[in-house]
Amino acid sequence: MNAAVNVAQAAAEVLRREGVEHLFAYPLNPLIDAAAAVGIRPVVVRQERVGIHMADAVSRLGDTVGVFCMQAGPGVENSFGAVAQAFAEGIPLVVIPGGAPRAQTWVQPAFNAALNFQHVTKWAEQVTTGAGLVPALRRAFTQARNGRPGPVLLEIPGDVWAEDAPGVEEYVPSRRARSTPDADAVDAAAAALVAAERPLIYAGQGVHHARAWTGLRELAELLEAPVTTSLEGKSAFPETHPLALGSGGVAMPRAVFEHVRDADVVFGVGASFTATGFGIRFPTAGRTFVHNTVDAVDLDKNVPAAHALVGDAGLTLATLTDAVRDRLRGRARGRADEVAARIRAQNDPWLAGWRPHLDSDAVPLSPYRVIRDLMATVDVARTIITHDAGSPRDELSPFWRTEAPHTYLGWGKSTQLGYGLGLAMGAKLARPDMLCVNVWGDAAIGMTGMDLETCARVGIPILSVLFNNFAMAMEDRIMAVSRERYASTDISGDYAAMARAFGLHGERVTAPSDIVPALRRARTAVDGGTPALVEFVTTRDKCYSTFQS
Repeated sequence: MNAAVNVAQAAAEVLRREGVEHLFAYPLNPLIDAAAAVGIRPVVVRQERVGIHMADAVSRLGDTVGVFCMQAGPGVENSFGAVAQAFAEGIPLVVIPGGAPRAQTWVQPAFNAALNFQHVTKWAEQVTTGAGLVPALRRAFTQARNGRPGPVLLEIPGDVWAEDAPGVEEYVPSRRARSTPDADAVDAAAAALVAAERPLIYAGQGVHHARAWTGLRELAELLEAPVTTSLEGKSAFPETHPLALGSGGVAMPRAVFEHVRDADVVFGVGASFTATGFGIRFPTAGRTFVHNTVDAVDLDKNVPAAHALVGDAGLTLATLTDAVRDRLRGRARGRADEVAARIRAQNDPWLAGWRPHLDSDAVPLSPYRVIRDLMATVDVARTIITHDAGSPRDELSPFWRTEAPHTYLGWGKSTQLGYGLGLAMGAKLARPDMLCVNVWGDAAIGMTGMDLETCARVGIPILSVLFNNFAMAMEDRIMAVSRERYASTDISGDYAAMARAFGLHGERVTAPSDIVPALRRARTAVDGGTPALVEFVTTRDKCYSTFQS
């Protein structure tokens, strides 16, 4: 590219060099056509939120950073919630909005994205000259990838796109720089873990970012310690493993609750320990915390870290495992069978207690029966699944037992309805060899359901599983007066018919005996390249696997 190129052309070439294959977008933004010209496929969505959610999934599952672009003004304004969601979850993204011309950037009511997005991005800047583009993109991709990952916003004013942008020829793709914790801190942490009577490993999303799944399993087996995960970390450790407790959130298996309550040393790896109503709430009294995080801001934020291990989760696990092995000197702890037996003794009766829901023949349907039948119908190890906010999250997460890494896209630090659809769509583009499923409710489909049309138009064959109870059922008790007087929490729709109108395979299921046949027909459609939505009419009554301390 020795000839002069403008900002749009240079930006597209940088994206190509960064390995970007799909540019998620909503018009108008000059980058869209420029990207198409260099072989990057634009994926135009029905609303900005979903495009960013798709880019989010690409970043989680692939080796590239997801990119989204949109028009100035309303386009970037509509994008705020999705960027905030990615920021909460620690997902690397590069967001490239158009902006007002430079002379209008600070003139009301022009929307200044670089100013307004500062609190929901790792880095936000405005490219004010063509010469500044390539360095700004280098900063953007580097910031998105490194430290605690997160979204970066790069606003390009309307009168900058046509300027010459030098420096593309020298552009080298960004890389992920990794660091290890202090050696003395690792040794002290190893001593604490070896001495622990009831150690617990808590794996967060940093294990996924570091692709440190093998290292996590090696340490757990060496320590003979049980493992739980955050929702974001779910599938980092196989939940079919004898040492697996399951994941924790609002709802959890009993073994998670009891081990969190009883642990004397907790090792959080790739975890922020962020206090959230949608995650595990760790008691701190009488417990020692070993905390690995890539961001020192997390230390002592919500739990006191007796041992702070700041660094990449994969490198931390490797050095810590070596230190533990040195201290054990080849001696097995001899408690793996005991730990596994305790987990079974906690989870087996818990699961038996939920059998009436999982095996229910009731009408309207139990969502737990649908989850049971879905697990029995698909190949769990070859399925990437995600929940949505509210009931689908709390119903699915305790009972879906993951078998392979990155097969569950969990989230919950922010809980925007409709997030799961875009995640499943992006997952399918990143991993076309996998069955990609989103599980959502009738409130969530009201937020982002129009992008089912994008599935059909673009050719993204996902399986969408919808629980429809014709209500905002989680809010029924909280809004009892509003419901009784004005039916405020009652919502409705024939979503299977809507899906068919958009070109999907769509079915509504009301009888338990029809669940598996409908899922099989949907899977046949998906395997043939047609996205599918199966709508299950479920009960308004709600119950979750929660416990009191």
